[in-house]
Amino acid sequence: MKKNILIVGGTSGIGAALSKKLADQAHLYIAARTADSSAGSTAIRYDVLTDTLDTTQLPEKLDGLVYCPGSINLRPFKGLKTETFRADFELNLIGAVHTLQTVLPKLQLAQQASIVFFSTVAVQTGMPFHASVAAAKGAVEGLTRALAAELAPNIRVNAIAPSLVNTPLADKFLNNETKLARAAERHPLQRVGTPEEIAALAAFLLSDDAAWITGQILTVDGGIGTLKS
Repeated sequence: MKKNILIVGGTSGIGAALSKKLADQAHLYIAARTADSSAGSTAIRYDVLTDTLDTTQLPEKLDGLVYCPGSINLRPFKGLKTETFRADFELNLIGAVHTLQTVLPKLQLAQQASIVFFSTVAVQTGMPFHASVAAAKGAVEGLTRALAAELAPNIRVNAIAPSLVNTPLADKFLNNETKLARAAERHPLQRVGTPEEIAALAAFLLSDDAAWITGQILTVDGGIGTLKS
């Protein structure tokens, strides 16, 4: 039986790659600022910063929730305004909290549900100019572990912490060959990640094959977080 999966931010980057990967495997509900119906999916217009998700467009039971919205504000700390920290916090954490509180009753009706959040390698590995996004994603990691404990055994909660991935969100850091080459050189595997690679892990965490995995922050980073090249 196909699972019912809600992907928030499923029209771009990693979310779009995951939507494509799961298109034939699940009943997909794609919530995004720009509703974009594709074969086999239900599109829901939803801005995580201003809207309350319309649950009337969702099934009675959800087997999975993936929260994809995120930000990459890389600037020296002295140049970061308090408003930037607040904006990153609202998008990365509060948006996830608000979404999950809205659909939690539907996840609780599933025999075994899975929630997937996104963090960044810069939380566990200190990196310059990442203060705002690392602080916000650090909160996401804390939320992941707390909810994994609270919602067990029927709901699993995990987060994926990538390094730089070639998505529209990261375009300003990768939009020419020089930038792309420099970013690749920082990783032991000598390249940046692809949306499809991160989506593959998210799909695994949603699947029954990951039924004994919860409360984990899974780093997919080309080795940058733990290795010296």
